[in-house]
Amino acid sequence: MAIRSAGHVSVPHTADLRIEAWAPTQAQCLVEAVNALVDSFIDRPRPHPSSTVEWTLLDDHAENLLADLLDEVIYQMEVFSHVPVATTVESTPNGWRVRFEMAELAEATACGAMPKAVSLHDIRLRPVENGWRCVVTIDV
Repeated sequence: MAIRSAGHVSVPHTADLRIEAWAPTQAQCLVEAVNALVDSFIDRPRPHPSSTVEWTLLDDHAENLLADLLDEVIYQMEVFSHVPVATTVESTPNGWRVRFEMAELAEATACGAMPKAVSLHDIRLRPVENGWRCVVTIDV
């Protein structure tokens, strides 16, 4: 299947949540995975950002990139009560530059179970015809 545009879907999974995302580039696919995770527990419209968080993910195995990125969403939520409302991922010579525009979790409207952890079982981030696709299970 050729990837023409970016998108995502969340599917209920036995006691968990299954996220699928796709996009023309790996960076866009990672952004869609974050959007899918956030959309699974807060409603749109998303609150306005009040801060930013930036860091570099090491250029590692594709599935590790996906897991580390989604783990950071959960960490920010649990530790700082922030949620990313916009995400940018860019390739750099040293890895991936990630920028989250964060909003206060208390300002968001809850619509689903809060994520607890990223499952490493059956996680995939792979190139497909004309794009990238990922699948990951989230413990809720």
